[in-house]
Amino acid sequence: MGWIILVALVAIAFALLTRFGKLPRTTLELLGAALLLGIAGYAWQGSPTQPGSPVTSREAAGKVDTQAMIAQRRMRTGAGDEGAWLDMGDALSRVGATQEAVLAMRSGIRDHRNSPDLWVGLGNALVAHGDGLMSPAATFAFQHAASLSPEHPGPPFFYGLALAQQGNTEEAGNVWRGLLARTPKDAPWRADLVARLTAIGGMPTPRPVVPGADVPQVPKR
Repeated sequence: MGWIILVALVAIAFALLTRFGKLPRTTLELLGAALLLGIAGYAWQGSPTQPGSPVTSREAAGKVDTQAMIAQRRMRTGAGDEGAWLDMGDALSRVGATQEAVLAMRSGIRDHRNSPDLWVGLGNALVAHGDGLMSPAATFAFQHAASLSPEHPGPPFFYGLALAQQGNTEEAGNVWRGLLARTPKDAPWRADLVARLTAIGGMPTPRPVVPGADVPQVPKR
């Protein structure tokens, strides 16, 4: 079953690149070779026929990544074929072809330079390619996405997620609290954001209610 899923995802990724990538034939040939190399690497190092016994932290990280991608799809509206690029990058990352995922995001950005979603996707792909570490290039991608659309929840959400995954929960909390402060109460991603802030102990501390503190004082005569 593992081989079937792997080959299917690679085939879908290459088909999407061929249809939407508008890449020259030479580049497509090189990308096809890279995807085949990824399959060869999986065949060499992977064990799809063996029963799984994942490490707990890696399993939890996988669940976080899946939830994050779902949240990103909820946040995006009217993206057009940008969604195809994001789906392709997601598929490539899932089979371990992180470098190809980065290349796919960069190809999408060539056609949609002002898409905050694709810049977020590039940041996510770079973090995955760096094995969870935040590189200067990934930081730039998230920050550029935020500059393109300051009100878009995606850039701070995923920037904070990348920071939290590498253990920088203090800075992640700062980023997420800023997003929470401007998130409408009926926003579909608010509950997820609150859950993540709670998990890292970063929820804002409610101000204590002091009786009479808000009652205006009558000046004495």
